[in-house]
Amino acid sequence: MTTALITGAGRGIGKAIARRLAEDGHDIAINDIAANSDMLEQTAEELRATGRKVSTALADVSKPDEVTEMVRKVVADQGALNIMVANAGIARVTSLLEMEADEWDQVMAVNMRGVFLCYREAAKQMIAQGGGGKIIGAASIVAYRPFALLSHYSASKLGVRGLTQGAAMEWAKHGITVNAYCPGIVGTDMWDLIDEKLAREEGLQRGEALKKYSESIALGRVSVPEDVAKLVSYLASPDSDYMTGQSIMIDGGIQFS
Repeated sequence: MTTALITGAGRGIGKAIARRLAEDGHDIAINDIAANSDMLEQTAEELRATGRKVSTALADVSKPDEVTEMVRKVVADQGALNIMVANAGIARVTSLLEMEADEWDQVMAVNMRGVFLCYREAAKQMIAQGGGGKIIGAASIVAYRPFALLSHYSASKLGVRGLTQGAAMEWAKHGITVNAYCPGIVGTDMWDLIDEKLAREEGLQRGEALKKYSESIALGRVSVPEDVAKLVSYLASPDSDYMTGQSIMIDGGIQFS
């Protein structure tokens, strides 16, 4: 039996990924920060209805000791760690001229440092276990096409793309594949916040910024979290065993590279 750990899984894309991987037959460990503990427990109860073994681990992914303890707890609860989905992330909408260094650092701490720490600790555990593993990270369309007012977010996700390539090179000898998924515009709380702030910056009504950016989607609709979860399902499965170091867009046809 395989165990998958998904960070930032209390809601949104992380929750959809956890649900899909449970449906695929994996046992599940889900993580979020302490402030979201009630939400995380509710998600865990929903996942247990699938019949899979489900455990939870509270941790701030930007803190090394907490990530180490999170992986330790998952292995103690589940017996092993076979799939790591470093999904946790935050977004801020600020112009570069108005951005404070603290805001830059906060976005980098979660989106870049947090993915690095999750990748590293998962790899250590997988190497100790033997038998390889799957490490999967949250990048974004902005890893290929940055958005104005999201420069720090864009930089962090471009960093995840580079980290994913480097990790794939280093850990291939251990049978570990490392890939990332790059969502476009997804109907989540994060994009509601982005829409609100972009609309304010661009002098639009709430909802108009999301509509403006969505007009470039070739498939004609905003993504839902389940769209992303389907790609992660593939990356977590044996079907992707010959793929590593890739950051794959799942954006409905916005960016063509």
